[in-house]
Amino acid sequence: MLDANVLVLNRLWQAVNICTARRAFSLLYTGQAQVIDVEAGKFNTFNFEDWKDLSAAFEGHEEVARTISFSIKIPKIILLLLYDKLPRSSIKFNRKNIYQRDKNTCQYCGESPDIMSLNIDHVIPKVLGGKSLWTNVVCSCMTCNLRKGGRTPQQAGMRLIQPPKEPRWQHLVRFNIKTMHHESWKHFIDTAYWNTELENDEDK
Repeated sequence: MLDANVLVLNRLWQAVNICTARRAFSLLYTGQAQVIDVEAGKFNTFNFEDWKDLSAAFEGHEEVARTISFSIKIPKIILLLLYDKLPRSSIKFNRKNIYQRDKNTCQYCGESPDIMSLNIDHVIPKVLGGKSLWTNVVCSCMTCNLRKGGRTPQQAGMRLIQPPKEPRWQHLVRFNIKTMHHESWKHFIDTAYWNTELENDEDK
């Protein structure tokens, strides 16, 4: 329960991160953040003590963290009271983010196997001078990875579902939001970007 995802807003009410409920409670308890509760289109903010008192009405709720002395509802959104920056536009180049960019889907066959059955494939193989760059790596299932071997997709008679590119921070956050199904998060998402640009990206 304490590993649940919580959307983090800066003090300008812009989405800047996704953290765990454990981290959110730490920020709330130290007075660095407040809970934003969305109800019937209205936004209410609560400090730690007020949120704890409100949570008493949710004693039997499944999304409640329990301590020895009290229970407190897991927030969906928190607002940082002092932080007004946006995250850097660049994304750390690592296996987790490559998988997330490609939605844990093999970019050759379109299958989404267990994550332990996924691999990273260099579109232009290293043996042919390919670099470890966002634009040259894709998520691949082991079957396709073995089939392609040290060849280019053209040489192996394979096609990419879409060309790889460097993601923006918003791309990964929106992917998380889409999979978490927290309707309240969508109030803080650029709906034009959500509805058009991501769909266009998938069509390329």
